[in-house]
Amino acid sequence: MTTPVPLLHVEDLVVTYPTPGGATTAVDRVTFTIPRGSALALVGESGSGKSTIAHAVVRLLKPTAGRIVFDGTDLATLPERRLRPLRPRFQMIFQDPYGSLDPHLTAQEIVAEPLRLSGPLAGTRDRTARTRRAAELLDRVGLPASARDRRPSEFSGGQRQRIGIARALASSPDLLVCDEATSALDVSVQARVLELLRELQAETGITYLVIAHNLGLVREISTDVVVLRSGRVVEQGPTADVLASPTEPYTRDLRRAALDPAAIRGRKPRELLHARGRAHTPA
Repeated sequence: MTTPVPLLHVEDLVVTYPTPGGATTAVDRVTFTIPRGSALALVGESGSGKSTIAHAVVRLLKPTAGRIVFDGTDLATLPERRLRPLRPRFQMIFQDPYGSLDPHLTAQEIVAEPLRLSGPLAGTRDRTARTRRAAELLDRVGLPASARDRRPSEFSGGQRQRIGIARALASSPDLLVCDEATSALDVSVQARVLELLRELQAETGITYLVIAHNLGLVREISTDVVVLRSGRVVEQGPTADVLASPTEPYTRDLRRAALDPAAIRGRKPRELLHARGRAHTPA
């Protein structure tokens, strides 16, 4: 029986940045695999390399070394002219719903823009078809028809993130990278966006790479989890197993620091670990 090819396989990924003192390694030989239709979460404190990996996977930055094999094609060294036709198949939802949308466009125009650039409507002048599809996507993420002609400044944070999700879905991607996609939102709004992502996966079979520090969210949405520290993998496996019985002290510290996820919105594990350390320091 043939083993299914995973949608994404990252192998020995290295990303370095030049600094005045020399090259700094942000990601150090990271390896993980995401089967089709599943969700893998990258977790760790601030500076652990989570977002750098996400940006490398969608080739917003070029890795220093390693492989990023997407549906059998290594994206790591692919030139832009060969990468461009693949870009519609992997999309990202960004952390900041306030800064990731063009303030000059309406919600419908924001969602229709990728339809003009990629997918079956790319390059066509059929504005009516693009408008109709954008309206369908906005409806799918729970925004009413009355919202279509409003600009980002007229929406709440949760509504803006829904527009971002609709825009990401416009090209019918196989992989959706969610880079702290709910961290800027209130707890009740986080829950609604999370439920939307689960529904979309159940309906379409889309695959997720989730970047998160909220372990409650990770538990709810991911199949597997990779724990990062200083750019390296310290633990990985099925989410339920890793969060229930972590084998590494660092993972146990992250779990303890998480406390009640509803009470720490917007705070990173590192901040909580430091706060816990100060609380135990004699006056």
